[in-house]
Amino acid sequence: MSRKRPTQADVARLAGVSQATVSYVLNNSAAISVPDETRRRILEAVETLGYEPDRVAQTLRTRKTYTLACIIPDIANPFYPAFARGVQDVAERSGYDLILYNTDGLADREQKCLRSVRQGRADGVIAVLFHTSARELFTLLDMGIAIVRLESTPKDAGPRPLDNLFLDNTAAAEAAVSYLLDAGHTRIGMIAGTLDTPPRELRIRGYRQALARRRLLPDVQLIRSGDFREEGGEQAMRELLRLPRRPTAVFAANDLMAIGALVAARDAGVRVPEDVAVVGFDDIPAARVVTPPLTTIAQHPDRMGQRAAEMVFERLDGRAPAHGRVEAAPFELVIRQSA
Repeated sequence: MSRKRPTQADVARLAGVSQATVSYVLNNSAAISVPDETRRRILEAVETLGYEPDRVAQTLRTRKTYTLACIIPDIANPFYPAFARGVQDVAERSGYDLILYNTDGLADREQKCLRSVRQGRADGVIAVLFHTSARELFTLLDMGIAIVRLESTPKDAGPRPLDNLFLDNTAAAEAAVSYLLDAGHTRIGMIAGTLDTPPRELRIRGYRQALARRRLLPDVQLIRSGDFREEGGEQAMRELLRLPRRPTAVFAANDLMAIGALVAARDAGVRVPEDVAVVGFDDIPAARVVTPPLTTIAQHPDRMGQRAAEMVFERLDGRAPAHGRVEAAPFELVIRQSA
């Protein structure tokens, strides 16, 4: 015979409290204040009994899915798994599951993911969207779905409850290139990312701004396209190293391309940083273990994911203002041996 599934009533009896109190604790409700000792007894009873909430019953009763959707452009880029892990950590503490969607940065896949959410699969969305406008998200907002966009610029939040968490890509790229200029480099190459994507364009803008502040004109031959992947960075670095006047330093628009640049330099017998300095962007885990360790811009994707999820729950719990919010995520230049 199968063992009977424990219920909230069983938890309440074992903990010596009312079933309502159990519900408040398990749903992280702020409606009443539950003493720490009572909360501890309830959680111990949950563990002892092996109690698990009936999500189907919860959904029917509350009209909530207890699920968040996280939409990212490239699961192979180490930045995004770290970001999603931050989202998951906060979601699990709130009793929510996480659905992860990968779009490959394509417009049709972004729309497909959003259609899935509209079909009632999530209460909140955290998204990196390259091709979807704010207006296209209004339908989800009207359905009561909380949305936080990870943006490349401080988008105007407007009167609707559309929240934005952004990293100032232009300022971060300018900081990276300024560091190379301060080190005495004047011929600095750039390995940019995929065409027509905000991270590429904004990081190129930061590169050009840093040069302009030193009254240096950018040389178009020194800007090469990559695809935000290691192979693209390797190919772009080969092109830069073949120039008659090759750069003495290279800024790559992400760490994967910077690592590809290190590979190309090694294969060409070019020493880093003695012959050419290399700076990346993201501070992925591999940046610390490549040879030489990579100087880069740290974005702290796990913290960004945590804050994005917190913003979603603030919206779902009614703790956010009626209008949209715009918050800046911090960045810092991490100096290692590559530059």
